[in-house]
Amino acid sequence: MSPITASPYAFVAIEGNIGAGKTTFATMLSERLGGELLLERFEENPFLERFYADPENHAFSVELAFVSDRYRQMRDILGSRNLFRQRVVSDYSFAKSLIFAKANLPANEYRLFRTMYRLMEQQVAAPEVVAILDPNRERIRNQIIQRGRSYEQDLPGDYLDKIAYGYHKHYRYARGSRVLWVDTSEVDFVARPEEGERLAELILEPRKPGVYELKP
Repeated sequence: MSPITASPYAFVAIEGNIGAGKTTFATMLSERLGGELLLERFEENPFLERFYADPENHAFSVELAFVSDRYRQMRDILGSRNLFRQRVVSDYSFAKSLIFAKANLPANEYRLFRTMYRLMEQQVAAPEVVAILDPNRERIRNQIIQRGRSYEQDLPGDYLDKIAYGYHKHYRYARGSRVLWVDTSEVDFVARPEEGERLAELILEPRKPGVYELKP
C-alpha cells in the first residue's frame, strides 16, 4: 500500500474472528497511514496453549492474562499519543476481551470477569472505527491452516461459530464508534494488493457513527 498523509480517524481497530486476517491487514494499514501499530501479544500469554489443550481448567487464566496485557498496552500507547504521532492502528479492540470471555467462561466466572473488564474499559480510549473483517468459515479455516499455529489446527467449527456470534451480538450497536462489518470472503489483500488498497479506502472513508455492512 502506498502511504497517505491524511485520515479522518486517529484510532482504528481491525477486528474479527480467529484467522480473519486482522494482524496482516492492520500492519498494512498502519504502514499506509505512517502511524503507530498496536499488535496483540498473544505469544506472551503463558496460558494460551494450555487453554487450547484443556479449556475448562485454563479459560479464566487465559482471559485474565489477555485483558491485563491489552489494558497495559492500550494505556501505554494510546495514553502517550502526541501531535506528532496521532494515528494508531490495532489488530484488536478492548471489547475482544469481553467477547472471548463470554464464549469461554462459565456464567459465574464471566460475571466476575465482566466486573473487572468494566472498570478497565473506562480507562482506555475507544477506537473511532472498528472494522470487523468477516470472511466465511471456509476462508477462516484456510487462513488458520496457512499460518500454521499448531494449537489452532484442530479448532472445532462450532467454536469459530460461537466467536462469530459473540462479535455479532456485541457489535449490533455502534456504541459511539463506526462499526464496519466487511465481508472479506473473496478479498485477498496479500496476493492482490489492489484489493487491500480498496479495503483501506473503504475503512478510512469519513462516516457518522453507526453500524455499516460493507463489501469491497
